[in-house]
Amino acid sequence: MLENRKQKIMLVDDNKANLAIGKAILSEHYDVYALPSAEKLFEFLERVTPDLILLDIEMPGMSGYEAINILKNESRYSDIPVIFVTAKSSESAEYDGLTLGAIDYVTKPFAPALLLKRIENHLLIRRQKADLQGFNENLLKMVTDKTRQVYDLHNAVISNMAELVEFRDNSTGQHISRTQEYLRVLIEQLIRDGVYADELLSWDMNVIQLSSQLHDVGKIGISDTILNKPDKLTVEEFEAMKTHAQKGVDALEKMERSAYIRDFLNHAKYFAGAHHEKWDGSGYPNGLSGTDIPLEGRIMAIADVYDALITERPYKKAFSAEKSAQIITDGAGTHFDPAIVASFEIIKDVFASISRKYADADKPHIFLAS
Repeated sequence: MLENRKQKIMLVDDNKANLAIGKAILSEHYDVYALPSAEKLFEFLERVTPDLILLDIEMPGMSGYEAINILKNESRYSDIPVIFVTAKSSESAEYDGLTLGAIDYVTKPFAPALLLKRIENHLLIRRQKADLQGFNENLLKMVTDKTRQVYDLHNAVISNMAELVEFRDNSTGQHISRTQEYLRVLIEQLIRDGVYADELLSWDMNVIQLSSQLHDVGKIGISDTILNKPDKLTVEEFEAMKTHAQKGVDALEKMERSAYIRDFLNHAKYFAGAHHEKWDGSGYPNGLSGTDIPLEGRIMAIADVYDALITERPYKKAFSAEKSAQIITDGAGTHFDPAIVASFEIIKDVFASISRKYADADKPHIFLAS
């Protein structure tokens, strides 16, 4: 079995007698390659990877110092432990050897039992290090797999919640899918334009994609008679409809108390609670204005309104892409953040192409962040 295999040691010494003695001492416990020069060592390293190298220093041709310098600077050899076994017994020679990367320094003549014990200890440390690395890699894989499972579960729950909202509000068909795409391309353009780029670059787009799906989650708390009314809402009904923004925030805050995905929920709260605020302060639910409106809400406002304009609703026909874009442009400084509108104007044709893509779709589809 692999666990019972003998470990391999390369013994490098230009003295034949030393090679014979060393091999006799070591062969009972290890597979030993007795090599007469550093040049031979590198020839064998092309075919065999040892568990440890015992290396003499003073050899004709390439010295032990030169050999270890090559070993430690070549990635394929650098992890092989090297013990100098040499007649050079000065402190400076030992210091030089250890500085070059040797794990130990043994002077000749040596006691065979002591050499064996040193080799055993170093190989044990190496094996334990390898076991620990393997354990850490397995642990990392387990954590990664578990994190992915949790992420996929969150993804499924969130998507199902978003689909439930869309199913109940059947007049908006695929609104969530389209607004996700509008949001993505608008954020990308804002970054290219350097508009709010520092904040946007700090966002995790996977989280943004997922959390934006819940911008209308508060509609779960709105009655079906209002959501699916085929005519324009009365003043009282519209006031009730407006409460969906705060209802969404309240629902997400309840989730936040018992969840650790707070970054995701923070984004979701801003999408849900601020996408009906207006730049001039005339929006709802809190009458925020300017940059007091969270950036998520200011971006979603454009995606949300554009989608309402370009699609048919019970109370209106679909506007053309040109008219929808013009209404967004005209709303700069009153309804919408002017800086974001400027970026929207650059990609308004992309918005139009997104809306066309979904025009003939048969059923809602939620885009999941990968």
